[in-house]
Amino acid sequence: MTTAETPSLTSALHKLLARAIAQAGGWLPFDRFMALALYAPGLGYYANDLRKFGTMPHGLKGGGSDFVTAPELSPLFGRALAVQVGQALDATGTREIWEFGAGSGALALQLLDALGDAATSYTIVELSAVLRERQQAALAAHAGKVRWVSELPAALHGVVVGNEVLDAMPVKLLMRTRGVWHERGVVWHDDRPVFADTPTALRPPLDVPGPHDYLTEIHPQAEAFMRTLADRLKTGAAFLIDYGFAESEYYHPQRHMGTLMCHRGHQADGDPLSDVGHKDITAHVNFTGVALAAQEAGLPTLGYTTQARFLMNCGLVGLLESASAAERALALKLMAEHEMGELFKVIALSPQADFEPLGFAQGDRSHTL
Repeated sequence: MTTAETPSLTSALHKLLARAIAQAGGWLPFDRFMALALYAPGLGYYANDLRKFGTMPHGLKGGGSDFVTAPELSPLFGRALAVQVGQALDATGTREIWEFGAGSGALALQLLDALGDAATSYTIVELSAVLRERQQAALAAHAGKVRWVSELPAALHGVVVGNEVLDAMPVKLLMRTRGVWHERGVVWHDDRPVFADTPTALRPPLDVPGPHDYLTEIHPQAEAFMRTLADRLKTGAAFLIDYGFAESEYYHPQRHMGTLMCHRGHQADGDPLSDVGHKDITAHVNFTGVALAAQEAGLPTLGYTTQARFLMNCGLVGLLESASAAERALALKLMAEHEMGELFKVIALSPQADFEPLGFAQGDRSHTL
């Protein structure tokens, strides 16, 4: 397999992209480009052997990662989430946990360690063979409970968790230029991908006032995922954690540059067309769209709040009392408003509407969706 340190990774992806653009008639919608850049077998960012997750960037001792997620930042994240998952298992009469996109396996390990016999099985839905191998090593102590699948069954009974899953789903880019809406796609020019816009009937879900040029995203794949989850989840609950906003804030007139962002070596940039395959490409989540898609398919929202409020409701403050000073400093980043506490949100959904998840007991913002 190609290593991340050689230019051949991007070269191989460029060949694949050039063919895809040619087969599409010379113009490829951005969501299709993003899907290839992230998930093309053996080449895409999540499908190659490049290290993604960790607390230290490339080039530093013990590093080699591009970004840090909450479970890598502090094991107390998983211990607090386990309180909510445990309550959900008990309230819905289920014993199975399902995780989408388990990353390094850190969250799965924290949940399994904390929940013990309350969970009889832990299923990871993972498309990346490389990440699956890393997860298998991390979860060796729980090998009897953990299994991997590439798709959901027809009927699912259990508690679903997903941390930073929705933001990695391909998005469509819409650009309003001089009052006319265009869809932004990718063409091949001078041996590299470049942006090109074409007029479209697509629109953001809200009218964006003002005459100014405006770049934004819509999320058909994330919404399709929620409809599938609604169709399959017969008993249980789902807890999805990600960075994003309610619709009115997402499509605010001042957010005219959109939310698309790339991550590499713990640095952010806004150019998804460069160094393809070597960096993550993400967009913030429109939680209103996520909730509506699920609700229309029969899966209502039970709660929506900030990560800070959710973790406090799940007892993180109490867990800090027995933590070391260094552990407290890292865990506080999970709740700090200027770190992850405010930007990250948690949404709970369940086909069992009488279930009241404790993570939203105070500070529920469902009314803002």
